[in-house]
Amino acid sequence: MNLQTRAPVTANGRAYPWPKVPAVAICLDGCEPAYLDVAIAEGLMPTLKRMREAGTDRIAHSVIPSFTNPNNLSIATGRPPAVHGICGNYLYEPETGQEVMMNDVRFLRAPTVFAKFYEAGARVAVVTAKDKLRALLGAGLRFDEDRAIAFSSEKSGTTTKAEHGIANASRWLGMPVPEVYSADLSEFVFAAGVKLLREWKPDVMYLSTTDYIQHKYAPDQQGAKDFYAMFDRYLAELDELGAAIVVTADHGMKPKHLADGSPAVIYVQDLLDDWLGKGAARVILPITDPYVVHHGALGSFATAYLPEGEDRAAIMARLAARPEIILVLDREEAVRRFELPADRIGDIVMISGENMTIGTSAHRHDLAALKEPLRSHGGLTEQEVPFIVNRVIDLPGAPVLRNFDAFLYACTAAAV
Repeated sequence: MNLQTRAPVTANGRAYPWPKVPAVAICLDGCEPAYLDVAIAEGLMPTLKRMREAGTDRIAHSVIPSFTNPNNLSIATGRPPAVHGICGNYLYEPETGQEVMMNDVRFLRAPTVFAKFYEAGARVAVVTAKDKLRALLGAGLRFDEDRAIAFSSEKSGTTTKAEHGIANASRWLGMPVPEVYSADLSEFVFAAGVKLLREWKPDVMYLSTTDYIQHKYAPDQQGAKDFYAMFDRYLAELDELGAAIVVTADHGMKPKHLADGSPAVIYVQDLLDDWLGKGAARVILPITDPYVVHHGALGSFATAYLPEGEDRAAIMARLAARPEIILVLDREEAVRRFELPADRIGDIVMISGENMTIGTSAHRHDLAALKEPLRSHGGLTEQEVPFIVNRVIDLPGAPVLRNFDAFLYACTAAAV
């Protein structure tokens, strides 16, 4: 552990104090604040309860769209999507005419805090649940000096020293490779974080989970309670090891289903096909990823590309008149309001309400895998997230405080 006093590390225009103790940020994927409130009220999270009372407890805002990739990369870079370029899990590239996953390093436009600390000589560890994030979060790290480790629990059985900084992380940890649709995928992240902190001793560490449990269970259901009780046990170990810890989330989670349990959804591609002609417009759902069991690609944020010369204002007015949609913005206003990269969103942006999602066409969504009533995210109603520090520091609240301030304040707390 490199605990000498050094100059602050600058990343994307922000100065991060050099930590005297390990600085750890934990992103609890999909952690609606109610999950913590329920678990603490039922005595399931004594460590987090103590952190709230003896440390610093705030609500922060995520970036919009409130999806996994944009928020994880905002936390990793300390900046909004307009700076780092990752504005969804999925995007349309007009120049190629292709819809692609946004998990390739070529889409990243800013260095991560991890890369900048590594360049300054720090030891850096990144453990994420899903492998879709691992390459982006590990961008700029080199694994030939034993100062960087970055791997996912999903692919922990095939990690190599050359590519991840550790060979066969599953065997190293003594835990089997977890099933991707399980709480075990996140538990592996926590267990790895404890072992790394105890044995490898990073200066800066990021732990990022999956929201499978949060999509599946409401805060008062047993599966959620079990998950947060499990997390609290690992949190106690991290805290006992002396780390300065920030616990936050990439986004919240809300129920988005009808009384009969079926998904609540407005199919906007079908609407635009009816208004403009089939295929004239293109609706993109940035929540789209390979993990359809979580959400069936249904979230509360969408963008649409309209035919050249189309009356954008008229289409926006028709969409805004729909009760399912709470906000319709043109590209320029969406870029300004949500700090998005203008070349990676469509002509218009739509956001649905707290209990509603946006789909493309009914026939394009595989909903057979949804075994429970839909819970999802992406909109303004999932923007509030916890922000808890195990030290007393001076913090604003939302909307000034953002989840992507996690490392700034983890390092600040660790530098005292």
